[in-house]
Amino acid sequence: MTTPFQQPPQTVRRLVVEVVDARNLLPKDGQGSSSPYVVADFDGQRKRTNTRFKELNPVWNEPLDFIVSDPDNMEFEELEVEVYNDKKFGNGSGRKNHFLGRVKLYGTQFSRKGEEALVYYTLEKRSVFSWIRGEIGLRIYYLDEMFVEEEKPPQLQQEEQGERPEQEQNRPPPGMVVVEEGRVFEAPGPMEQCMPLPTGPPHSPQVVVVEESPPPVVHVPQDPPFPEMCEPAVSEMQFHPEVRKMQAIRGERVKILKRPNGDYSPKDISAKKTGNESERVHPFDLVEPMQYLFVKIVKARRLSPPSEGPFVKVRTSSHYMISKPASYRPNEPTDSPEWNQVFALGYNKTDANSATLEISVWDSPAKSFLGGVCFDLSDVPVRDPPDSPLAPQWYRLEGGTADQNPGRVAGDIQLSVWIGTQSDDAFPEAWISDAPYVAHTRSKVYQSPKLWYLRVTVVEAQDLNIAPNLPPLTAPEVRVKVQLGFQSQRTRRGSMNHRSLSFHWDEDLLFVAGEPLEDSVIVQLEDRTTKEPAPLGHVVVPLSSIEQRIDERHVAAKWFPLEGGPYCGRVFMRVCLEGGYHVLDEAAHVCSDFRPTAKQLWKPAVGILELGILGARGLLPMKAKDGGKGSTDAYCVAKYGKKWVRTRTVTDSLDPRWNEQYTWQVYDPCTVLTVGVFDNWRMFGDVSKDRPDCRIGKVRIRVSTLESNRIYTNSYPLLVLTRTGLKKMGEIELAVRFACPSLLPDTCAVYGQPLLPRMHYLRPLGVAQQEALRGAATKMVALWLARSEPPLGHEVVRYMLDADSHVWSMRKSKANWFRIVAVLAWAVGLAKWLDDIRRWKNPVTTVLLHILYLVLVWYPDLIVPTGFLYVVLIGIWYYRFRPRIPAGMDTRLSQAEAVDPDELDEEFDTMPSSKTPDIIRMRYDRLRMLAARVQTVLGDFATQGERLQALVSWRDPRATKLFIGVCLAITVTLYAMPPKMVAVALGFYYLRHPMFRNPMPSATLNFFRRLPSLSDRLM
Repeated sequence: MTTPFQQPPQTVRRLVVEVVDARNLLPKDGQGSSSPYVVADFDGQRKRTNTRFKELNPVWNEPLDFIVSDPDNMEFEELEVEVYNDKKFGNGSGRKNHFLGRVKLYGTQFSRKGEEALVYYTLEKRSVFSWIRGEIGLRIYYLDEMFVEEEKPPQLQQEEQGERPEQEQNRPPPGMVVVEEGRVFEAPGPMEQCMPLPTGPPHSPQVVVVEESPPPVVHVPQDPPFPEMCEPAVSEMQFHPEVRKMQAIRGERVKILKRPNGDYSPKDISAKKTGNESERVHPFDLVEPMQYLFVKIVKARRLSPPSEGPFVKVRTSSHYMISKPASYRPNEPTDSPEWNQVFALGYNKTDANSATLEISVWDSPAKSFLGGVCFDLSDVPVRDPPDSPLAPQWYRLEGGTADQNPGRVAGDIQLSVWIGTQSDDAFPEAWISDAPYVAHTRSKVYQSPKLWYLRVTVVEAQDLNIAPNLPPLTAPEVRVKVQLGFQSQRTRRGSMNHRSLSFHWDEDLLFVAGEPLEDSVIVQLEDRTTKEPAPLGHVVVPLSSIEQRIDERHVAAKWFPLEGGPYCGRVFMRVCLEGGYHVLDEAAHVCSDFRPTAKQLWKPAVGILELGILGARGLLPMKAKDGGKGSTDAYCVAKYGKKWVRTRTVTDSLDPRWNEQYTWQVYDPCTVLTVGVFDNWRMFGDVSKDRPDCRIGKVRIRVSTLESNRIYTNSYPLLVLTRTGLKKMGEIELAVRFACPSLLPDTCAVYGQPLLPRMHYLRPLGVAQQEALRGAATKMVALWLARSEPPLGHEVVRYMLDADSHVWSMRKSKANWFRIVAVLAWAVGLAKWLDDIRRWKNPVTTVLLHILYLVLVWYPDLIVPTGFLYVVLIGIWYYRFRPRIPAGMDTRLSQAEAVDPDELDEEFDTMPSSKTPDIIRMRYDRLRMLAARVQTVLGDFATQGERLQALVSWRDPRATKLFIGVCLAITVTLYAMPPKMVAVALGFYYLRHPMFRNPMPSATLNFFRRLPSLSDRLM
């Protein structure tokens, strides 16, 4: 008797779209109302809700279930929800169901069950001529289930083949296991029948069909794997389907326009990059492949004599490394130690024919030799992904105690040796020969914490225990202090209601909260009538109990009893976590991400940003080693969005080569990638524990300046502004590619969307408030990344986030002034060109302008098209001067080349100042002189505006009479004469020959300058 084959359980992902309600729908049944229903379409499955009869604010509360055929690519699937008016419930005149609006969502906006929220989406049009209004409330989530198909005996299967279809429908469904948040529950019972996939075999259950049954593992959506651990096939699955089809355009070498920036301008180094001569395609195509000799030491057995903590030495002709002490499993003999450690040694192919690899085991206390193994490097296999990992093998230890005692066995060691590159999956966790200090030198990927805005609205307080012995006619000064971690704010003085003896504030206080939401909000009421504030009570509210919202819906306020005594009163507050804002931790002009906190509001990615960090050249020595020898231990940090990457530290090298490649998903191309280089001091923790890492320089690259699917391989100068002036610390070599569908609707539509999320425009934040919140967010990100291993220092995070951009600087003020002058330069140039025309410096150009002016006056409908045509021609003309290289730091624009030393010293001064009173007085006087100039310019602007107002304000009666009389004469003239003749006459008068001009100012300008202003009233 043969045992029937039992299939393993299959993992199925279900998407649940709960249609809650809709608001303010458009009446389309001809009777002032609508009978709406909802149709949802996802992954080839289409389902609808019931119809609500004549209801413009319908409530459904109906869940629609869908089967996700490919959970790994669910984020690329599209859910379309449409609302229709049912013609069956109308007046009978409608031939079809009227369209009431639709919503398109993507898989990136779906949440796991338990994390979902009710979101109201604005209904969109289907075409330009659609008339749509209202919004629909949806609650969308997904969950993973495992279905086990129960096999039945053959006799029952034969009987079932002859049964009627009605009996098949009454058959009990197979057992179902619901997997949720890491827990497993059995939930047998009836289940909704789902549409089977067309690719499934005929005998499979009508739930989901997988041709090759996967292991019973729950598919959990997670962040894309780190680039250095990705296989080529896996990394392609992260991309958008349109992006997967792209191939990087290998641009030819282009000529670079020389910039007047000297040695501080970026350079194209694409010709210097040498590709791999082999036919095998390297998975990291932006960087140069670096070959390493990988040695994986797993364990040993039957060592003689047994040792307490043996270690392994790995030696080649140019490298020497020692492993960590071995560990033992519980209840295992002491002659079977384990290491499970991987070494990556620099490999030179030219020296491999004559080099050998020695691996030896040593006793830790006595440092006695226990045995070793030798390998010829010419026989070591080469492994390139996507090859599977090399299986470790047992090797006999030779040359140990077994040679002295032939009767005893020295033991065996299990290891594997292969040659690979930095794309090997063992490289990130390997002990690398050029980075001996392991803890602080490995390459890592970090994630910023998920930040929320916490809004605390203090409304009123009642039954407070106010001190009765107040002076007469003195109102108590009661304030509320709210504290969250290191953040603290106070309300203004509360207004007292003498009838109810309650205090009112109605004031909003905003804080930054980070996940995990483990902290608590402390609300304290203080009586500050006297010099010493008297506490009146406090409230402690855990963040985990606070309601979260992602739109502008109203959150109900609650009464909180005050603690601190028998009965201290109560306070009425509205507390919520705002998920519809983007928590700014960077300066707005260099921001790398504008997505809101709530994942349900995220839009799909528009492309992939790939960064290859090749290396650095000519770094200056940052520390002294070995008796005064200059050295630098450099590593690189890149930040885009929530993802931070850190390369490994290359020790004792002024020309480090990293050759590491990373990827980010781009949701908005109008963002900035920041790359910084630092000198590692924390790896010498035993020498100087509190020594921060020194900055070497940073580069910013705006993603929107990159052409689609083109590789930019450039060298950027690393510039640092110190107290002594501008210093070039070296150069960094980067390769950047923005893989994006060029000029597709999704990409072009981003430029028409608001830069910030919707809540920033519905309930905007003040400039000072936003700057304070940004400082708190920067500090929280720095504290979060400092707890990683290896940690990113506080100074590194602040430098990358440009946390000191708001500090006063005379140099930055000059730079901003010259930026304004450069913006207005086109207007000045146009005015000079018109002045040259009217002075007849080039008679041919002036005559042609006369002819063009006559044509435009006689055919005024050509003015607007001609203007736009001129703009098009200007854009085409400037195309030849377009930047060929993404710009880095501009020293001339920053006014960093010729900056005064005292201004630099002032820029680096602390707050409050730490300088002597004489220096502070001198700087204050200089600031007063600058402020006097600004004051004069502002006064001149005000004077011109007041003179315009004086034309009709009768402050100068004679001037107003003259102005009104001239306006009346112009009115009569324009009524009597054709407008074209007037325009021709005015144009020819303006362009008249200089022989008919008076060199003195015109009468109109003289009249305007004589008008009075309010400056004579200033004291």
